Amino acid sequence: MILGIGKETAILLYACLSGITVFLSYQMLYLFRLLLRHPAFVTGIEDLLYWVAVSVYIFHQMYRTIYGSVRWFFVLGVVLGCLIAWSGKKLSKKVWKKWRKKLEKRKKKR
Repeated sequence: MILGIGKETAILLYACLSGITVFLSYQMLYLFRLLLRHPAFVTGIEDLLYWVAVSVYIFHQMYRTIYGSVRWFFVLGVVLGCLIAWSGKKLSKKVWKKWRKKLEKRKKKR
């Protein structure tokens, strides 16, 4: 089935949102691990369950969006979404550090 460029763009954007969702859900798992320390075996089980859940989620998104056919721009969109979320995380860290320094300077002046 040949799709129009508008439909392919919409699918790519939807795939990017799926990639962002995958990245943010892994970040939540990471924060959970920081809050509750546990053995490596349990971490391995968590990772296995996470990747199984992500596989089901991505398959569901592909099935719903492109009717189950593998389109490489969907895979590219998921990877692109993860990269966008990763760069957003790095950018927000830099902004937070700058704000924190300014707040500490203001606190010292008082």
